[in-house]
Amino acid sequence: MITYNAEGIAMPKIRRRDTTAWIRRVAATYGKKVGEVGYLFCNDEHILEINREYLGHDYYTDIITFDYDEGDTLNGDIVISLDTVRSNAEKFHKPYDEELHRVIIHGILHLCGQNDKGPGEREQMEAAENRALTLL
Repeated sequence: MITYNAEGIAMPKIRRRDTTAWIRRVAATYGKKVGEVGYLFCNDEHILEINREYLGHDYYTDIITFDYDEGDTLNGDIVISLDTVRSNAEKFHKPYDEELHRVIIHGILHLCGQNDKGPGEREQMEAAENRALTLL
């Protein structure tokens, strides 16, 4: 089950049923099925609190993924700052909806085992995001 919640900000206008089906399609391309995945959409201040409390990081970010996977079943919590999504869309000259979907699937890709911190991983993650967006 995939759940979508918002805290301190209006829920983004996403088609939940279509987004859920898309997420399941992307996970299947990695041989994974979706278990319990919870999305929390929030503002910059809330994600900063979470970043400080749970990760010891003192900076804003667009997404934090908490991975509770069990084998081939994806389980996790994905926190997304809509403030940062909006500013990144402007910064990269992308439509807001495209950037939002890129971040939504970014968390799923982390749960599927994709990383973006090591050498060359950012480019691999971006390619995976681009492939996933074509399935939307």
